[in-house]
Amino acid sequence: MALGKLQKVLISESLDPCCREILQAGGLRVQEKPGLSKEELLREIRDCDALIVRSATKVTAEVLEAAERLQVVGRAGTGVDNVDVEAATRKGVLVMNTPTGNSLSAAELTCGMILCLARQIPQAAASMKEGKWDRKKYMGMELNGKTLAVLGLGRIGREVATRMQAFGMKTIGYDPIITPDVSATFGVEQLPLEQIWPRCDFITVHTPLLPSTTGLLNDSTFAKCRRGVQVVNCARGGIVDEGALLRALQSGQCGGAALDVFTQASGAEPPKDRDLVNHPNVVSCPHLGASTREAQSRCGKEIAMQIVDMATGKGLAGVVNGQALSKAFAPQTKPWISLARALGTVLCTAGKQVQGSVQVCTLGTPLKEAGSYLTPAVAAGMLAGGTQKEVTLVNATLLAQEAGLKVTTTHSDVAPEPDSSTGVVQVSLQGTPHQVTGTVQGSSPVLRQINGATFKQPAPLSGPVLIYRAKASDGSALATLTGLLSKAGGQLLSYHSSSTVAGEQWSVVGLSAPLSNLGELKPRVTEIFQLHL
Repeated sequence: MALGKLQKVLISESLDPCCREILQAGGLRVQEKPGLSKEELLREIRDCDALIVRSATKVTAEVLEAAERLQVVGRAGTGVDNVDVEAATRKGVLVMNTPTGNSLSAAELTCGMILCLARQIPQAAASMKEGKWDRKKYMGMELNGKTLAVLGLGRIGREVATRMQAFGMKTIGYDPIITPDVSATFGVEQLPLEQIWPRCDFITVHTPLLPSTTGLLNDSTFAKCRRGVQVVNCARGGIVDEGALLRALQSGQCGGAALDVFTQASGAEPPKDRDLVNHPNVVSCPHLGASTREAQSRCGKEIAMQIVDMATGKGLAGVVNGQALSKAFAPQTKPWISLARALGTVLCTAGKQVQGSVQVCTLGTPLKEAGSYLTPAVAAGMLAGGTQKEVTLVNATLLAQEAGLKVTTTHSDVAPEPDSSTGVVQVSLQGTPHQVTGTVQGSSPVLRQINGATFKQPAPLSGPVLIYRAKASDGSALATLTGLLSKAGGQLLSYHSSSTVAGEQWSVVGLSAPLSNLGELKPRVTEIFQLHL
């Protein structure tokens, strides 16, 4: 994907001043406008290339549609619940976050919440402010020897586990991605959820909010827990079913809860239902997980650096919806992405169809891991010139699926000579004779083969290119082309012809500028098409 130049950045929430300073030092114009209403945001976003948010700004499909120039949404923090990632992907807008920026702050708050539950510190402090001295009422428990269940063993979950182990807690946990061997290295025994519920004294959740995690703690799971279990949620509102939690607190099945997030609350507004907040055994905070000077500085600094790196072409980090694009910034992969896109365009034009199944085959050890970024590049090439405003590596896979185009990838370590040391990409339109093969020479994408016809000298695939098939014995097409270029003041930059197949050969001609009319050429060729690659 050829990204446009990033020029203007809107910061819609309060961030550490270092964020603005880094962006400006990177040559970007910055507007800081925290607290925008929805209508104000829709107006302000129209001419912005980048938007930086925390958790309060809702980046909806409507906002994205209004953003005519937007290329990237940067979330200064971890979760992207407030960003419509699918709508952004469809429009080709990158979404990036700073997954490590607030990990320590969120983990420390969680540990503090566990201590508050164990010793009822907030309630005791409030009692003192009321002039009371009630030592018996606030009898607590030691953490030493208690079992803590950590649900979600990513960066924050593991930081919580290691810190609470220092208090003598036994840590068990669950994560569908982290393997038991890995979690064992930081002292967490992984168990199925059904075995976790009856074993734990405390539960802390550290998962994203997904359909599979919504209501992870509910009436059914609370019933399986030890009576008096303590629950902490500093992750996302909705992971704990708040109605079930209230019922468990009222019955005594849950002994206490510490909540930094709520289902109905946003980053800027409190929960409307106060029953949980007002319960005497609930410790609640107004979403303070990332609210430390260090975390805000770190997140602001990281998202600014990521956007500056993107603007200057140095690389991409923290990408949520365009992992393939991250590879596009590596010098060694850029020409291969250009090749894959060009092969997709040539195949689509030669095959005269966008729908169907396309097989991408990478040949050669250097391309062993290349399928992840070459597949969307081929799809982008196939869809180029269609009805979409812009097809990019961000949205190519989604748009291809919607267009009825299925692109799959296979790999073989063996590549044909003379390209065995560099690699070869072969793209085929299944159920048809159409197939194109290319490689990279130096940093230039070149065509090796088209529909079984081989080019002894590979043909460059860049800029204005004319491709035609004609009788091998008839040189009139080239002569006519030369005459047309002369009349138009254009130049023939390169000419490559293929081997003969069934008495015909393919020609690939590099032009200084596209020809406006191919009418004189068409009677002299079997087929002809002009591309700008």
